[in-house]
Amino acid sequence: MVKVKVRLVRSPIGQTKKLKENLKGLGLSKIGQERVFHTDPRILGMIKKVSHLVELQEI
Repeated sequence: MVKVKVRLVRSPIGQTKKLKENLKGLGLSKIGQERVFHTDPRILGMIKKVSHLVELQEI
């Protein structure tokens, strides 16, 4: 199973409530914060919605 590292690089200020909830679901609240996830369709869908705010790195 592939893992991905997700890092918040842009602020969610001014974004819609749904995007902020996606970031909260991913556990990202501060710029520079990183989380590692196993790739599954649910996580990849959340990442796709906020792709303009995060940086993705495959591990």
